[in-house]
Amino acid sequence: MITKKPISAREVSGSDRSVYPEPFASMMKGRFKRKLGEFFGLQNFGVNLTELAPGGISALKHYHLTQDEFIYIVSGCPTLLLDDKEFSMSPGDCFGVRAGEKCGAQLKNGSNEAVVYLEVGDRTAGDIVEYPDDDLKAFDTESGWVFTHKNGDKY
Repeated sequence: MITKKPISAREVSGSDRSVYPEPFASMMKGRFKRKLGEFFGLQNFGVNLTELAPGGISALKHYHLTQDEFIYIVSGCPTLLLDDKEFSMSPGDCFGVRAGEKCGAQLKNGSNEAVVYLEVGDRTAGDIVEYPDDDLKAFDTESGWVFTHKNGDKY
């Protein structure tokens, strides 16, 4: 049974809030995310339409141990940071990071125009996210994300 009709993605409400603890949450200023997959009740994968204002970043540089991640640039020209390499991206460009591939990824908007991209990831339970440049580690639990320092102390 169809429970939703087709709509413009921009009609889905979004948020500029981050699940990161401080001081990391404040670093996400300039990011606005619409959780399209959640809106449609998707259970096996998520789809987000995300906008980065000039100077914004997608997330802290990170990689997932059990979840795949895919990015498609809709508009704007961000810089992709993959470990210690930088790549200029344009509309129509895409990239993916396979689960367990220890390759820290992050988008940065160093331009004067907004960047819009689609983010697609699976929802494999029990994911762990590593942040190679920050004292942070994330665990996907039944009650939501739990963040710790790398030594295991909770934030």
